[in-house]
Amino acid sequence: MEIQSLTVSERIILAEALWDSVVAEGSEIELTDAQKLELDRRLKSFELDEDRGGSWADVKARILSK
Repeated sequence: MEIQSLTVSERIILAEALWDSVVAEGSEIELTDAQKLELDRRLKSFELDEDRGGSWADVKARILSK
């Protein structure tokens, strides 16, 4: 099958089916060492940051006002 010959809608449905098949297997996706280090770095940065950001209500309101 030529993926490019599918419509955008058909490709989205195919992508969803592929994702659903991965989830159905229940297998974990392994992170690389670089990804683990980056997550650790971001978590440490978050924990040190005094600015915790806005509430979901404030963020949502800001997004919807645009």
